[in-house]
Formats: sequence, C-alpha cells, structure tokens
Amino acid sequence: MALVAAVAAAPPHTCTAADGTAAPSQRGAWQGEFFAGIPRIQFEGPDSTNPLAFRYYNASEEILGKPMREWLRFSLAFWHTMRADGSDMFGSPTQRRPWEADAAEVGELEVAFRRMRAFFELLDKLGVDYWCFHDRDIAPEGASLAETNARLEQVVALAQELQAASGKRVLWGTAQLFKHPRYLHGAATSPNATVFAYAAAQVKKAMEVTKKLNGQGYVFWGGREGYSTLLNTDLALEQANLARFLRMAAAYKRRLKFRGQLLLEPKPQEPTKHQYDFDAATAIAFLLKNGLDKDFKLNIECNHATLAGHSCQHELETAAAYGALGSLDANTGDPQTGWDTDQFMTDERETTLLWWTLLHHGGIAPGGLNFDAKLRRESTDLKDIFYAHISGMDAMARGLRNAARLVQDGVLDGMRRQRYSSWSNSQLGRAITAGKLGFEELEKLALAEPDPWDTGLPSGSAELSEIVLSRYVR
Repeated sequence: MALVAAVAAAPPHTCTAADGTAAPSQRGAWQGEFFAGIPRIQFEGPDSTNPLAFRYYNASEEILGKPMREWLRFSLAFWHTMRADGSDMFGSPTQRRPWEADAAEVGELEVAFRRMRAFFELLDKLGVDYWCFHDRDIAPEGASLAETNARLEQVVALAQELQAASGKRVLWGTAQLFKHPRYLHGAATSPNATVFAYAAAQVKKAMEVTKKLNGQGYVFWGGREGYSTLLNTDLALEQANLARFLRMAAAYKRRLKFRGQLLLEPKPQEPTKHQYDFDAATAIAFLLKNGLDKDFKLNIECNHATLAGHSCQHELETAAAYGALGSLDANTGDPQTGWDTDQFMTDERETTLLWWTLLHHGGIAPGGLNFDAKLRRESTDLKDIFYAHISGMDAMARGLRNAARLVQDGVLDGMRRQRYSSWSNSQLGRAITAGKLGFEELEKLALAEPDPWDTGLPSGSAELSEIVLSRYVR
C-alpha cells in the first residue's frame, strides 16, 4: 500500500498498548491527507509550466551508468521542514500548520506524532528517500532526561513503523546541543563539567536512535562550540575537551556496533563569534591533530562555506583532497547578507560546479544531499514547501546533467591536465614527486637552467575555462 494511502486511512488513536498508552500505529492519526490536494510530484520535462512537477529531476534516468536517484540521494531536513514557523528575532511565527492547530488540547507529544506522519507523507509525495533530524526536533523535552528519552523512543517507534511501510531511511541523525539554555556556554566545550556529561548522555541516546532508524551517518555540528570573547576563554582546554568528547563518541559508536559514518560539520560563526571547526581545512587539521581522522569525515554545508569566505566547491575539493568528504547540506545564502539564511540552492551554474567536483570523486554516497533549507518568512502556504523542494531538486538535477557532459567531453579536464603536465611528462617533475631530489639538487638545477619566466610560462587561460564552462551550463 502506498504511504499516502496508509497515512490517510489511519483510524483515530483509540487502540492502547499494554501500558495504557496509544499503540505506535495509532499515534498521530489524522483524518485525510496532511497535504490534501497536492499530488505525487512527477517528472514532466523542461517545457512543463506546472509548478508542482519536476522539469529536470527524472529519478530513473541514467546518468553515467547510474539512475539519477542514486547519484542525488536527496534528503529532507526535519527541523526546517516541520519545525520552522517563520519566526525570527524581530517577529512572531507566520507559518501555521493545520496539524498543530489544537496543540494545546491534544498535547505536544501527540503533535510530534502528527508531524512525523505529515513528514512521511511529504517524503512520499516528493519521492525523496532519506531524511535527517535533531533529537529535539522530533520529540519534545520532558521534565527530566529520563522522561525526554522515553518521549524520544515513542516518536522513534512511530518513525520505524513509517520507514518500514515506505522504504525511507535516515541519512543522518544528530543531537540538538545549542538551543537549551544549559548549553549557553557550549556543550563539549562548556566550562562546566556537568554540562559536558549531560551533552554526552544526550549524544549517546541520539546515536542509539539513529542506529535504530538505519541511519547512514551521525553529525556533530557545534553551534555553541566556540567563543564570544577570548577574555574569559581557555581556548586550549576547550579544544582539548572537544577532542575528548569526539573520541568518546567514536568509542561508543564501536561498542554500539553502529556502522554509519561520523561527520563533523564546519561553520565559522553564528551563533558564536568564532566556532572551532571554522571551515573544512580547520576541521581536518583538528581531526588530524587529535587522531580522529580515521573516525570522522565532513558534512559540508554550502551556506557555511560562504560564511567562511569560500565557495561550496572549494570546501568539497578541500574535504575530498584529504579523503574527508562525507555528505553535503545543499543550501545557499544571500550574497547581500552576512548570516546563515539557509535558502534553497537554485543556481544551475553553482550546482554544475558542485557536481563536477562530486563526479570526479565518485559521487556523495553513502552521504547524500540534505536540503538544510527553509521557506522565507513570507511563504505561508503548504504548497510553498513543495515549490521550494522541487526547485532545489531540479537545480541539483540540472547540475548533475551538466557536470556529466563536462566529464564525458573532458575539455576542462584536458585543459587542467595540460596545465600540470610538467609534473608527469618531465624527468624533473617525476623525480620531485618521487621524493628523489632535495633542495641541494634543485639548487644546482636552478643555477644551471635559464629562468623559467624567460623561457616562457604558459597562460593559465582562466577566461577560456569560464567560456568552456558556460557552454555546458543549461
């Protein structure tokens, strides 16, 4: 039975379990569809004017020997999709969801069940196979850690049931270690040891439920792992404690027998003034210094790249150069603002560059493309959720198609190989890369040979590269 039909046909939650609580299959039941009147999104081709259709994303179409669906591995972010309400630091919520209208009457846990059912209907209608979550996004906190864990287990039980019925999977899970005031000074980097312990307990549980949901990975994003001023910060101790925390997580992963990839997500700042995993290069250096490089890879977020002064392609190339490319949060920022706006990426030139890099490194699996992106505050219609994801999926599909042609034709690759040909085609280049020469030998050669500038260095022809790229961006 299709997931939408299964959700729509679910009866009211009257069945009870042995402990008197509602059985998982009845929790969050809803009369009819959550996204009524919106069909499953189909591929209609580039000439379609239907905003509720894909123009470029054709899941079954083969690109370089694999279906588009296998290359793209789309994922929806539960937090932006189901928990964002349009509020910001200057204004109240603007986005009302019908399944939350009677929250005060039915209780926050029942609303959490409804959200999960609505989310799986959305996954089904968009044809997306994966999803990501923070622990506190999917289940509300209780009066104690034990109660909070129990609530989380109840929501996860429903998610397991919905996954079994639909074939959907978790791309990655994570713990929300930045919103609650206990983490005002940080979590793993808190000056308070008890907060460190609480954060460890929360991550332990989040890793356990991620495993239960067959997660492909587990992410650490340290929104509070940084500082606001160095006047009251022991930077060396905080970074050492962060490394201790991550070692504990890697050790517990092995004891848990969780096979997913551990991922560190770089970001330069926000909400802290400075975050310790500033960018890909900084994060990789931290992992190497602390002997964590065998356990962790990176989850690159495009908007975080731009905040750090880099392109997203730069961050992907840097991670890939060190064998640390794990997954991608596919979003973008506004070039006129200096903060993390988490918008859907719709620029086909940028997606072409991303996929040109990804194809050279075999794709993104077992990671994926998570839409860590949200609607604008003014977008209040349920259909806007679909418009946003359709545009993002189509943009990534265009980028994949364009990049595949670039790789197949090999023009840019050939130009790049020619530029570095002295390293593979000359005796000198081969001797240097083989480690057979030192400064003394190279000095003798430099003294004996004319200056390479005088003999003529080839042009880099960056402008020609741009012209070639423009022929493939469609």
